[in-house]
Amino acid sequence: MRDSSSTLIFEKSKKGRDGVSLPPSECPNIDISTKINQNLLRKKSLDLPAVSEPEVVRHYTNLSAKNHHIDKGFYPLGSCTMKYNPKINDFIASFDGFKNIHPLQNPESAQGCLELMFELEIILNKITGMHSSTVQPSAGSQGEYAGILVMSKYHEVKNNEKKTIIIPESAHGTNPASVVLGGYEPIKVGTDSRGRVDISDLKSKVDKYTAGMMLTQPNTLGLFEDHIEEISGIIHDVDGLMYMDGANLNALLGIAKPSVMGFDITHINLHKTFSTPHGGGGPGAGPICVVEKLSNFLPNPRIVKNNGKFEFSFKNKDSIGRLHSYYGNFLVLVRAYSYILSLGDEGLEKMSRVAILNANYLKKKLQETYDVPYSNGSMHEFVISALKQKNRGVKALDIAKSLLDYNYHSPTIYFPINVAESIMIEPTESESIDTLDAFADAMIEIDKDIDRNPDKILDAPTTTPVRRLNETKANREIDVNYFLSVDEK
Repeated sequence: MRDSSSTLIFEKSKKGRDGVSLPPSECPNIDISTKINQNLLRKKSLDLPAVSEPEVVRHYTNLSAKNHHIDKGFYPLGSCTMKYNPKINDFIASFDGFKNIHPLQNPESAQGCLELMFELEIILNKITGMHSSTVQPSAGSQGEYAGILVMSKYHEVKNNEKKTIIIPESAHGTNPASVVLGGYEPIKVGTDSRGRVDISDLKSKVDKYTAGMMLTQPNTLGLFEDHIEEISGIIHDVDGLMYMDGANLNALLGIAKPSVMGFDITHINLHKTFSTPHGGGGPGAGPICVVEKLSNFLPNPRIVKNNGKFEFSFKNKDSIGRLHSYYGNFLVLVRAYSYILSLGDEGLEKMSRVAILNANYLKKKLQETYDVPYSNGSMHEFVISALKQKNRGVKALDIAKSLLDYNYHSPTIYFPINVAESIMIEPTESESIDTLDAFADAMIEIDKDIDRNPDKILDAPTTTPVRRLNETKANREIDVNYFLSVDEK
C-alpha cells in the first residue's frame, strides 16, 4: 500500500466533498460564451479534485516536507547563492501596507512603497559605486537583458557600429543568451592557467566591432579577476562597455566596488546576495546599476522625488523602454531592503568576509581528498574536480546523488564546463563551522566508500521519496499523458 503522502490529489478526490464554503454571489450570472471567443472555451468542464480543507492542507504540507530547502538543511549550490533568509524579512514583507499594495493604485496612496524602492536604488548605487539604478527587472536574467539593451542604446546614440560581445568560456548560460537576445554575437574568450581571463586571447578578439564584455566578478571558478583594470582598459579603448554579471556579488560587499574596477553596468541578484528566497522559477529581482553616461538609457518609468512626493517618471527620451507591465517584484525588494538595513555597512562587509572564510575553510578540508584545479585566490565559492574519483568508478553525478542520503542538497555539478567532473561549492556566510565540518566529513566518507562499498554510492539516493532518476531521459521524453488524460476527463 502506498504512503498517503505519495497519493495524487486526484486519487483522494471523492464526489461531493468541498474544501470551501462561500456565501451566495451577488454578481449577476453572465453567459461567458457571449463574451469570449468560442475557440478559447473548454468543451468539457474542468475536472478539479473534490477534497475537504483538511485533506488539501495535509496533502500540500506533506508534499512540502519532501522538498529540500534552506530552512531544512545545508544547500551549498555553487554559482546560485542559497543563503538563509532571516524571518524578519518575511515578517516585514507581510505588513498590510506592503503585501496588499496594488500596482495600479494611485502613486499618491503608495508613497511609502515608492520611497522604499527609491531608497533601495540609492543604497545599490552606494554598494556598487554606480551613478543610477533601476529595481524594475524581475530576475537576474532580465537584468542581464536590460543591461545589454542599455549597451545597445549607448552605441545607437553614438552611431557606433558594433556586432559582438565578449564572454568568458566559463560564463553563466544566461550570458550568451542575453547577448543573442540583445542582437549581438557572443565571442568566447579562453581561460589562462590561473583560472582567469586569458589576456592574450582577449586582445586577439577585441576589435572595432566589440560592443562590450560580460564578465562575472569573481568569476564562476570563484576567483577574483585580478587583472580587471587591464581588461576594462582593453574594452574601453574601442569604446566598448564593461558589464559585470553580479551573481557573485556576495563576495564583494564593502570590499570592492564594480565601478572602481572599470565596469559600466552591473546587475544584482537580490535573491542571492541579499537573502530573499528564490528557486522554482521565482520570484526574484535583478536590478541594474550604471555609470552616469548610461543613466538616461535605464528603463522607464524611473522613480523620482518631486516636490517632496515620489512618482513614476517617463521623461527619459533615450530610455530602452519598459521591461514589463508593472514595476518589479515588490515584496522581494522589501525583503532585500530589510536585510540591508538590518546589517548596515559594517554588517554587509562582515557578511562577505565570512562567506569568503567559509569557502576557503571548506576547500582546505576537501583538497586532500578531491582535486582543486584552481586553488589560488578562491573567494566565496570554489570548484573541485571528481576526476580522480571517476577514475575509480564514481562520477560527480554519483557523488551528488549520494549526498542526498546525508540530507544535503547537492552542489552544482558539471559547471563550469572547463573543469572535468566539476563540483562547485558555495557554503555562504549563513552556515556554522559545525555544518561545514559535517559536510566535509560526508564528502570524505563518500570518497572512502568508492573503495569499500561502491554500490552504496551507485545506488544512491536510497532515503529520498524518489530514488535515482534518469534525468536525461526525463528531459528528452517528458510524459504529459497523465495531465492530458486528467484534462480530457
